[in-house]
Amino acid sequence: MKLDYIRHSCLNKVARCLLLLFFLTGCGAEKEVVFDGTTMGTTYQIKIVAGYFNNTSNLKEKIDQRLQAINQSMSTYLPDSEISRFNAIRDIREKLAVSNDFLMVMLAARDIYEKTGGAWDGTIKPLVNLWGFGNTRQMRQVPDAALIEQQMHGIGFQHIVIFPDGYLQKKKSTLTLDLASIAKGYAVDQVSGLLQTAGIKNYLVEIGGEVFASGYRKDGNPWRVGINHPSTAASATDVYQVVPLHNRAMATSGDYRNYFQAGDKRFSHIIDPRTGYPVDNGVVSVSIVADTCMLADGLATAVMVMGRERGLALIRSLKDVEGFVIVQTRQHEYAHDATEGFRVLSP
Repeated sequence: MKLDYIRHSCLNKVARCLLLLFFLTGCGAEKEVVFDGTTMGTTYQIKIVAGYFNNTSNLKEKIDQRLQAINQSMSTYLPDSEISRFNAIRDIREKLAVSNDFLMVMLAARDIYEKTGGAWDGTIKPLVNLWGFGNTRQMRQVPDAALIEQQMHGIGFQHIVIFPDGYLQKKKSTLTLDLASIAKGYAVDQVSGLLQTAGIKNYLVEIGGEVFASGYRKDGNPWRVGINHPSTAASATDVYQVVPLHNRAMATSGDYRNYFQAGDKRFSHIIDPRTGYPVDNGVVSVSIVADTCMLADGLATAVMVMGRERGLALIRSLKDVEGFVIVQTRQHEYAHDATEGFRVLSP
């Protein structure tokens, strides 16, 4: 009898353990892990939904290492970065060997430059500096028209040769690069790839406001990302529109945070590379949804430059790309327009 009791007791314990294991691995048995930090002159936050038995302890270190490598490649604030070394070249015969990160971003940059007819141009750095929005001590003021014209002769992404085997070469000695408007998007994509490789399917990666959403939240619903209200008086938590995202990237560009006032006119940091002047077309915010955050990032800036009608026409011509444009009227009111697919995403 005693032996039967022991056997029965052990079986009960095993059954309880199996029942506990079932609940832990069954529906709802998931945890949300949040990583945050700083990178590329901004902040990042990553939310991961994983099972209780998924080991996420070493992911933060891997993410930080990956972000550091990207920053070391494309930060214009680091004198020994790849982009700084390219900018320092003055001999047009010289070729610079670059990392795969730099090469991938440059190939995407050329594609965005061509798709947008030059509305996005990664060589616009001299103009950004001239208007006081760069990493120089140049004052924020309206430059002399002759200076703008002079700098216009030194830009143009078409003057960069990209060799498939990983070399870059200038056709103009004074040409300089600034990839800030797509580098964050690339970093989002790379962190997303790292999480996928680690077996994580449900996550949200956000770097400086650019995001990629994979799978679902812990409650089983799509991730929800807010578009900031474009008023200069709005806080970072004031939301104009909420967008549900599933296995898609979204990037937003706006003119309401980084600008200066001269008289009764406001000049934003979004410079039209085709004119040398800040944009003044009524568009105050553009959000793009695409398969990759790097593409969304670049197109958001380009549509800011192109304006509502031409920008949305471009987005409609691209496969699997959607757009949302906010404009400010002369009465200082806000209105928006969007592609049909974006309206389905966020009715």
